[in-house]
Amino acid sequence: MTATLTGEKYDEVTEALKDVVDPELGINVVDLGLIYDLSWDEENDALVIHMTLTSAGCPLTDVLEEQTGQALDDVVDRFRINWVWMPPWGPERITDDGRDQMRALGFAI
Repeated sequence: MTATLTGEKYDEVTEALKDVVDPELGINVVDLGLIYDLSWDEENDALVIHMTLTSAGCPLTDVLEEQTGQALDDVVDRFRINWVWMPPWGPERITDDGRDQMRALGFAI
């Protein structure tokens, strides 16, 4: 059974996930809009990150999983990533901060 992560723990996890950077774009996964939801698996006492990629064929899942583990090291004991493909990611999911970061890197967005 999973429950939606809310409040202080949600904020703490979200802030930690800003240390996970998409290696191709150089922008964190939160501001890219790759995090669809955060929940708590009560049965396994673990954070569940519902996350997507900019494209389903992206070969960097291992890199992102490793970065996620490092970012959450002092935040949660256990986590798993539930890779989500629907709805597909689109640039409309990028936060204002993410757009600013992309413009600073020379992207026209």
